[in-house]
Amino acid sequence: MKEFTVTNSCKLKDFTDSTYPQGSFYFNVLLKGGDIRVNGAKVTTNVALGAGDAVRYYTTAKMEAKKSHERVFEDENIYVADKYSGVNTEALACELGLFAAHRLDRNTSGLIVFAKTENCRDALEKIFKDRAVYKAYLCITVNNFSADRADLRAFLKKDEKRSTVAVSDVQGRGFSPIRTEYEVLSATGDLALVKVILHTGKTHQIRAHMAHIGCPLLGDEKYGNEALNAAYGVKRQLLVSKWLCFSLDGRKYSFESSFSPQFPQKNK
Repeated sequence: MKEFTVTNSCKLKDFTDSTYPQGSFYFNVLLKGGDIRVNGAKVTTNVALGAGDAVRYYTTAKMEAKKSHERVFEDENIYVADKYSGVNTEALACELGLFAAHRLDRNTSGLIVFAKTENCRDALEKIFKDRAVYKAYLCITVNNFSADRADLRAFLKKDEKRSTVAVSDVQGRGFSPIRTEYEVLSATGDLALVKVILHTGKTHQIRAHMAHIGCPLLGDEKYGNEALNAAYGVKRQLLVSKWLCFSLDGRKYSFESSFSPQFPQKNK
């Protein structure tokens, strides 16, 4: 059993996703079984929560043992995790009791860095903001490339209400410049394994930019190819934060994720 206190008004599902990874993994099961209580009362729907509400999750030992991440590295300043797909950055930060220096989308797996102090967090946030970080990803995309490698420039605009972004080849009002470099490593039929170097770090940049050039990520339910997603039975984007390098306080850090996306089998 785990209990948490709500700090801001929100829905139960959003609170769970951003607070408790294991509760998020099993949210529907817990709701159906009446195993979530708000201020002592059982709830079976995605109720609204208010500041000060106490939320209790009656998870089993097996549920609580489900891993949210693998530990990659730790010293006196930072903690580097290999995050599993399906875990919110905020929930992992809450679980670890640390500060997230950057974030990954919920369904993106791989390397993410946490700071142990506020000063370290501020220093890391500046490093990421100044783009003084090498960030490279691996993904499985639709194999529709006109070139095996390219250094792409475009413009991106975020739609806060819809939680999506739009990419354009020309700059319009509210659009910010983005740069995404890719290399096709291998291909098989419909799909390609692609390395992506992220030069700017905008929301959904890789997912939206690859979709913009006609090569969406397999499993992406916002920007992807619905027919291919269904044909392969993939419901989460096959995207891994694979490599991360930066310098902090005169020390160089370099990490490689143990995760790699795999070509799935097509449904028969």
